[in-house]
Amino acid sequence: MIILGVDPGFGITGYGLIEADPDDIRNVKLLEAGVLRSAKNTPFSARLEEIYARMVELLEEFKPASVAVEEIFSSPAFPRSSIAIGHVRGVLLLAASQKKIPVFSYFPRQVKKSLVGNGNASKSQVQKMVENMFGLDKAVRPDDMSDAIAIALCHAGQHARLEAVA
Repeated sequence: MIILGVDPGFGITGYGLIEADPDDIRNVKLLEAGVLRSAKNTPFSARLEEIYARMVELLEEFKPASVAVEEIFSSPAFPRSSIAIGHVRGVLLLAASQKKIPVFSYFPRQVKKSLVGNGNASKSQVQKMVENMFGLDKAVRPDDMSDAIAIALCHAGQHARLEAVA
């Protein structure tokens, strides 16, 4: 099954596509990872449209069975950032919904605990785990991309656990 993991951000939205064997969660392949960027000097609505259009392209090209998206981490110090990311998350969810692809949400602590075994793991620990899982020679940069892959891996693990219980 193909899973699209997404780390929503206003300037940079990371994505990671993995193929996971539902019968053996250790059998996972990284298909593609990257970032969706929106042009800084364009109106807010145009930036959202740009992110939405690129998301639709990814969904049409790879036809994932599910989309896993990181929940918003809201910070009292940066409330406007949380609102902007909420808008981005909204267009990402809309794109998946229009394609009838189920969406699952995970908090950052869930993702870290799932991958590293510690909900307080650092970004570098998550990044190292992603690199080790796929035997990558180079660091996965930017962090948004490695976070998106981690979100997809978290969902694959959750899906395997749900299947095992059923």
